[in-house]
Amino acid sequence: MRNRERAVVVMVLFITVGFSGCTEDDGEGQVGADYRQRMRDLVIAISEYSRLRDSDFILVPQNGHDLLSLDNETIGPPAMDYINAIDGMGQEDLLYGYDGDDEETPVGETEWLCGLLDLGEENGLEALVTDYCWTQSSMDRSYEENEGRGYISFAADHRDLDDIPEYPAEPYNVNDDDVTSLSGARNFLYLLDPSAFGTRGDYLGALRDTDYDILIIDAFFDDESILTSEEVSSLKVKANGGRRLVIAYMSIGEAEDYRYYWKDDWGVGNPGFIDDENPDWEGNYKVRYWEEGWQNVLFGGPDSYMDRILSSGFDGVYLDIIEAFEYYE
Repeated sequence: MRNRERAVVVMVLFITVGFSGCTEDDGEGQVGADYRQRMRDLVIAISEYSRLRDSDFILVPQNGHDLLSLDNETIGPPAMDYINAIDGMGQEDLLYGYDGDDEETPVGETEWLCGLLDLGEENGLEALVTDYCWTQSSMDRSYEENEGRGYISFAADHRDLDDIPEYPAEPYNVNDDDVTSLSGARNFLYLLDPSAFGTRGDYLGALRDTDYDILIIDAFFDDESILTSEEVSSLKVKANGGRRLVIAYMSIGEAEDYRYYWKDDWGVGNPGFIDDENPDWEGNYKVRYWEEGWQNVLFGGPDSYMDRILSSGFDGVYLDIIEAFEYYE
């Protein structure tokens, strides 16, 4: 659901059922639970856990930036416990892709999202914007306007995030500086599906040959085989010799039936934290992200998703489906 549509629905709930915002429930998704705070709590827990292992570990939630404000308004009080637990904000479709790829995002939506991103920036976070566009004029506008707003951006010419764009020939604001924090980055590559590259070696070689300051990639090459610490280390050097960040993608608001953790007998209601399949993404299932069973999948044990990412030496994690709270609201 789009942000403004969701805001209207939530307001109707406030009026019709006297929504209190912080009422506890029995885990069955009852009206009255504070699903936003539950998502904040999950991100904070992941942050605290990962930083015990690596104090410099980077966390970047994607979308769902309503969580930055305690009252769902860009001018409202910032949620500082949440803000202090993260380093950046990943935002899709800010200028292109909201209604359709290579189509301009409505101005009102852009400005509303920018208000949230600016709230984060004012409190020390870095905005990483992914626009979905493929015409050169659109890509140029995306890079230039995002830079003008103080955001780092990537113009993705494929919604599936399965390629390294041929345009521009070099990353926007290419440089050979050593990049060890989000604040030092001037560009990034977002690539999640390596299948078009054929072999693992071809894929890793293509990434090594780029000069992007940040690589946001799937931690796994083929859904089962995670990149090794040696492979991740080799990606941390740009082709021009500068140091860069390598950040792993991880969905925390949906379970994916092609991941290593998925069991053959899993499905809707089994385990109990798995809810309906996402009609737009086959094999992705809504999860009751506040439940212990799902959180144990994500972090806390040697076979958990986060522990595998940490063991492979990634610099950080890019947390997706943050806006899962909208589904339960």
